[in-house]
Amino acid sequence: MDVMPKWADVILIPVISIILAAILSALVILAIGENPWAALKLMVSGALGSTYGWGYTIYYATNFIFTGLAVAIAAQAKMFNIGGEGQALLGGLGVAIVCLYIPWPHWTVALIGAAAAAALFGAAWAAIPAFLQAKRGSHIVITTIMFNFIAAALLNFLLIGALKAPGMEPATSKFPEPAHLPSFQDMFNFGDTTFFRGAPANVTFFVALAACLFVWALVWRTRLGYEIRSFGESESAAKYAGISPTKIIMVTMLISGALAGMMAINNVQGEAERLVLNAAEGAGFIGIAVALMGRNHPFGVLLAALLFGFLYQGGAELALWTSIPRELIIVIQALVILFTGALDNMVRMPLERLFLAMRRA
Repeated sequence: MDVMPKWADVILIPVISIILAAILSALVILAIGENPWAALKLMVSGALGSTYGWGYTIYYATNFIFTGLAVAIAAQAKMFNIGGEGQALLGGLGVAIVCLYIPWPHWTVALIGAAAAAALFGAAWAAIPAFLQAKRGSHIVITTIMFNFIAAALLNFLLIGALKAPGMEPATSKFPEPAHLPSFQDMFNFGDTTFFRGAPANVTFFVALAACLFVWALVWRTRLGYEIRSFGESESAAKYAGISPTKIIMVTMLISGALAGMMAINNVQGEAERLVLNAAEGAGFIGIAVALMGRNHPFGVLLAALLFGFLYQGGAELALWTSIPRELIIVIQALVILFTGALDNMVRMPLERLFLAMRRA
């Protein structure tokens, strides 16, 4: 029997963790002579107070949904894929190749082709660490984090060489017009009234929502999902039931890598419309915190991604309109990650004792 009810694990613990992170962040802001309440209001108004702010919040959240889902599905098999950053970079390479070298007639077809290429390149990059774990026993954490650096080096090599556009900047040429995705500004333009003006949010957000539904259906409504969860709960029991560990490791990591790679259709095809250095911008690592906060469930990942999108856009507004240094804003974001991830047990254990005492009473 679980010590805590399910709602406490899914809702109460993350909420308390966020409150603790907010309190500590407020103390940090107070220590440098700023008003925490004014800073919070500025973050809310900057991230949620206009369609422009919402557009940036949704744009960041879209990246985090893909990388969060990538971590979450690997976690169902008790594997810790921290290679989302590298897989997203390789996904960007796949997007750039198909957008630059295939003449697409319309953005709808280009989106399908780019999504397939991003998923294929991301999955291929995850396949090597998966094979090393399945066949050689190499730990997935070590190999995936090493592959992040290899992916960054490979992209640097290509962007100053074979894929470099004329000029000084290490980036590809702009994608042709038919490969450009419609932004929210294009989609929600009603004559004299235009929403999301200047914001990078685009149609990829709806692809991310579809990915959440896909992962939920796969993990909880298919035989493969049952095998993945069974393997995660007990590898020996899964083997006794006839489930192949090699198959589960390979298939799960391929799906995880594909999801991380698909982030590139948002930032590479949708926003930049070309491939640039450091295109992933740390989203692969933020996906770890998103999955932890979302309890490795697609709906939880969606909510956590929106929270981190808020933190990113709100933090940008703080850096722009206050004297709070950018480094301190990163500290505030890190506190949320710390409390929702690394210090989860600090909140969980007292709550478990409380619920146990209440049950005995």
